[in-house]
Amino acid sequence: MTMRSEELAGQVALVTGASRGIGEAVAESLAARGAHVVITARTAGGLEALEDRIHAAGGSATIAPLDLTDGDSIARLASAMAERWKKLDMLVLNAAMLGTLTPVAAIDGKEFNRLLTLNLIAQQALIANFDPLLRRATSGRLLALSSGVARNPRAYWGAYAASKAAFETLVTSYGAEMRNISGVRTAILDPGGTRTQMRARAYPGEDPHSIKGPEAVGEFVAGMMVEGFDSTAFHALPKVMLDA
Repeated sequence: MTMRSEELAGQVALVTGASRGIGEAVAESLAARGAHVVITARTAGGLEALEDRIHAAGGSATIAPLDLTDGDSIARLASAMAERWKKLDMLVLNAAMLGTLTPVAAIDGKEFNRLLTLNLIAQQALIANFDPLLRRATSGRLLALSSGVARNPRAYWGAYAASKAAFETLVTSYGAEMRNISGVRTAILDPGGTRTQMRARAYPGEDPHSIKGPEAVGEFVAGMMVEGFDSTAFHALPKVMLDA
């Protein structure tokens, strides 16, 4: 974690998929800049370890284990956060599943349903339930973590790519809707090759040390949040970071 600062002091962030990988790194980086981070994932173990590290570094965090495919859980979390903090400054939509890389004709229907439920339907539920809190913030920011395959589909990635393409469309539409009626701004980030469990599943023969660690993405996201962003735009990490 970077040295602690107060650039985001007084602000509240919700980070999904925060028990490991990019979500974990983003939460640590935001907390290091003074934000209070609410961290979610399906299981509590990784969240508790992250919360302990954040607190040990002088930061502030709250864990909220929940299954994002359960729409009622999202609504309950939004209600609890509205009661406690009244607003949400930053919503980081990071949680996603890769699914099986397979030809489109061989996609398993049940798995595809689960993938779309998490990667798309749950994301809309998060936006819908936290929209009022984002609007109450002085400058609400929604950041969506996506992938290059959403814009450049490739063989065997059809299911995941389709879910991310639809996700990007959803976020872009929301950003356009918010632009003239609120201070909420949205952005989409392609983190590029990053050393995560999902990446290891997709590229089992890859040397993990040949790509950057998730902490680089965490730092980049924190910088975006400090600087703010205007309108829905696609962002990618600078090439120097992609090659790190």
